Amino acid sequence: MSIIDALKQRRAVRNYEAREVEDGQLATLLEAATWAPNDRLREPWHFYVIRGQAKERYEQIASEFLQERFPTKPNLVKESLAVLETTSLMIVVAADIVPGDEASSEDNEYAAACAIHSMWLAAQELGLGLVWRTRGVGLVRDQRLHQFIGSPENKKIIGTVFVGYPTAETPSTPRTSYLEKTTWL
Repeated sequence: MSIIDALKQRRAVRNYEAREVEDGQLATLLEAATWAPNDRLREPWHFYVIRGQAKERYEQIASEFLQERFPTKPNLVKESLAVLETTSLMIVVAADIVPGDEASSEDNEYAAACAIHSMWLAAQELGLGLVWRTRGVGLVRDQRLHQFIGSPENKKIIGTVFVGYPTAETPSTPRTSYLEKTTWL
């Protein structure tokens, strides 16, 4: 498959079979992430793998967070938590913060985002589904996630990646043509 075809076929998968992702596939995802472009080869990412009992604890803090955030929307909370019931693997991706160097810290965030995208493409090749979550069940902006993973103050969480075997084909979504999003100078 060509790179362009892989990009066009990439999907955000939210529904998974209830089975574990094998260690070898996890290793492949993490290795793919480390080949992402990064400024000055700082390799500014860190990956926190969540599965097994840690996943059960994550589910608890996600439930608390969502119930607090959406107290009058129990169906939204239930739907948001449904992905956790079948997801066997989550990876929290963080980027290094460089004290006193905002530009380098920002570059590190971009590199960690590229690492996530590299995992996404590798997951597709492995027959896995993946979705990158920040809001809601992703808990990126909630202090409980930082405490849960033991993230030091010099890390910024970029996203929580949910990984598993897709239950069904995820339909494609239309994209706006680059012609409408490009200015030629």
